[in-house]
Amino acid sequence: MATEDIKIENKPSFKTAASYFDSKNNGNKKKTWKSLKQIISSEKTLPWPEGTVLYSSINAPPSFRPPEKFSDLSGLPALYTDPATRLRYANKEEYATILDLPMDITAGYLALRGASSIVG
Repeated sequence: MATEDIKIENKPSFKTAASYFDSKNNGNKKKTWKSLKQIISSEKTLPWPEGTVLYSSINAPPSFRPPEKFSDLSGLPALYTDPATRLRYANKEEYATILDLPMDITAGYLALRGASSIVG
């Protein structure tokens, strides 16, 4: 009989009916989510000790991988660059389009990408 009493006493609390119903009746509040902007603004208003790491103080290190290059016309990953205009393209149809583009449109595409002018 003593072993049966021990088994009943060692029953985990999460398996008791009382603890299940207590966790269900926690005020019936919906959990509210905060955006990153709300989290950062609430962090700035609180007094934090010196040297505390916050969301706004985390800086990522630079990547060791080279940046991925995309086509100036379609936005697809570009494997090729036109040597005359320095526009990037993904396939032969885009290259045919690049050959037919006037110089002002080509300069506009380079300006959008942030590349230097082909004239200078």
